[in-house]
Amino acid sequence: MKHYATQMEAARKGIVTEAIEKVAEKELMRVDELMPLVASGKVVICANKNHKVINPEGIGSMLKTKINVNLGISKDCKDYDVELEKVMEAVKMGAHAIMDLSSHGNTIPFRRKLTAECPAMIGTVPVYDSVIHYQRDLSTLTAKDFIDVVRLHAEDGVDFVTLHCGITRKTIDQIRKHKRKTNIVSRGGSLVFAWMCMTGEENPFYEYYDDILEICREYDVTISLGDACRPGCLADASDVCQIEELVRLGELTKRAWERDVQVMVEGPGHMPLDQIAANMKIQETLCGGAPFYVLGPLVTDIAPGYDHITGAIGGAIAASAGAAFLCYVTPAEHLALPNVNDVKQGIIASKIAAHAADIAKGVRGARAIDDRMAEARRNLDWEGQWSCAIDPETAKAIRADRMPEHEDTCSMCGKFCAVRSMNKALANEHIDIL
Repeated sequence: MKHYATQMEAARKGIVTEAIEKVAEKELMRVDELMPLVASGKVVICANKNHKVINPEGIGSMLKTKINVNLGISKDCKDYDVELEKVMEAVKMGAHAIMDLSSHGNTIPFRRKLTAECPAMIGTVPVYDSVIHYQRDLSTLTAKDFIDVVRLHAEDGVDFVTLHCGITRKTIDQIRKHKRKTNIVSRGGSLVFAWMCMTGEENPFYEYYDDILEICREYDVTISLGDACRPGCLADASDVCQIEELVRLGELTKRAWERDVQVMVEGPGHMPLDQIAANMKIQETLCGGAPFYVLGPLVTDIAPGYDHITGAIGGAIAASAGAAFLCYVTPAEHLALPNVNDVKQGIIASKIAAHAADIAKGVRGARAIDDRMAEARRNLDWEGQWSCAIDPETAKAIRADRMPEHEDTCSMCGKFCAVRSMNKALANEHIDIL
């Protein structure tokens, strides 16, 4: 019989769960090293008790940086078969989490299929689903309606939920007073903001936070505290709206920990390079070291079609400075619902950023595969290189498309290859060029 409700409570009681054991093994840590991190909230293990097929992962700044992939249908792109194809591709490429952000249709079967079959962590944003679930306009929904959808998602096995608990009626005045360039760009945040404006009531996710904590404790759902006021352009980065919400998220984090509920905190957004590291440290201080989950950050506003690159640049800096979880950004960001290829490009870019940050932070075992790649390149071992590559299929395809005359070279250098020449010189062999 279990004597704990959440992974955090288990760690605080000294109970070693199967999930804790698996995460410790993956992170090359001893269980007794990991347990205090889970107990203190610095590592979360998002694993709803109803998600039976999950392959648990730990999220924390001292662990390998994890990657989230956003999916889900919209009214303009409503093919669930395509979304499942994206899920399969994402899992195959090593995504650690899938967020279903569907905003149209009957979301229940897709969500339940994910938690029944997908081994990655599953996340949702219940406020999106509220309008769809009840098939009613936003202004007609009640606070109870929103909370009931949180419970529905928890019952369905969702491992983490993004809840925009940090904006209040005071935020309405702030947004109107400070004249942001892009106001609120968080979809969930804008829905909560609009609901407050139309009803005159307080944010239900803030007002009934204790009720939400009870639900999350019952199913061991991790709360991802959404940053409704994340900057949507460089001009809005680190402004009073963003920072004041972060202060409130820090307070809500501590309230969750008092109930043994696991918490992540979401962060920017669009942000200049020189502000990223400072923002990571501010979050760590205000939120007690709770894992930071960032979208990007995107370091410029002018690269539609290439925002997977701007996001990867920011993500590498953020993760090296303490962010634990990167939400991927695809080439379709700001433009369209991503297709399968966009998803792949977004995952690759985020994985590169995460891995680069892990090397910089000195995460255990992070650089081992780079060292194996170096040896394979020195030995002109192409199969060895494929085995180390983040995307071996693309690497193979590029080489196959432009095969060299001599197998031990590539078509850029041919016999001018530095590696080939050095290997022969050090072996006292004749070096033939022409």
